[in-house]
Amino acid sequence: MNYLGVGISPGNVPVYHASNLKVIDRRVRVAELVLRCLICGLSVLAAVLIGTDTQVKEIFTIRKKARFTDMKALVLLVVVNGVAAAYSFIQVVRCVVGMVRGSVLVNKPLAWAIFTGDQGMAYLNVAAVGAAAQSAMFAKLGQTELQWMKICNMYGKFCNQVGEGIAMAVLVSVCTVVLSCISAFSLFRLCGKNKAKSSSGW
Repeated sequence: MNYLGVGISPGNVPVYHASNLKVIDRRVRVAELVLRCLICGLSVLAAVLIGTDTQVKEIFTIRKKARFTDMKALVLLVVVNGVAAAYSFIQVVRCVVGMVRGSVLVNKPLAWAIFTGDQGMAYLNVAAVGAAAQSAMFAKLGQTELQWMKICNMYGKFCNQVGEGIAMAVLVSVCTVVLSCISAFSLFRLCGKNKAKSSSGW
């Protein structure tokens, strides 16, 4: 009996045909490649937007220059996005080579390494974006209780460009979270295949 590509075994357990598994594998690999390319490009864009952002303001003949290094949260965000871009580029090369060769990931230690790396990148990006967003809110709104002034009233261009960089970093964070889910799916499916092979050998 066959319904939507799912066969029914004598034990009433759904059995997926090999052709459907290949289609799923292909789609997962394409989605992974697209996400890694997006992360690489958006990370570079976020790092460049924030890292090159400066504005000079003259206050009572005193020239003050605003730079991203004045806020440690922005420094962290630039570093994390640089690391994410480099890591994603390496993974893009791996994905392209795998797709050209037509090979599927069957190495369990490598799958664990990719899963761990993707999880680490997701946590790092989310933490860095959270810290940068909080600092940006203080710069935009100030904190009257602590007598912190609204910096963005003086450095409008600087704050606008930082906001654009943080927006790109938020997109990177979303992509890394989705990608970590995909790598978890690939790893657990690989572990399921190994368990099925070992059980069939008995």
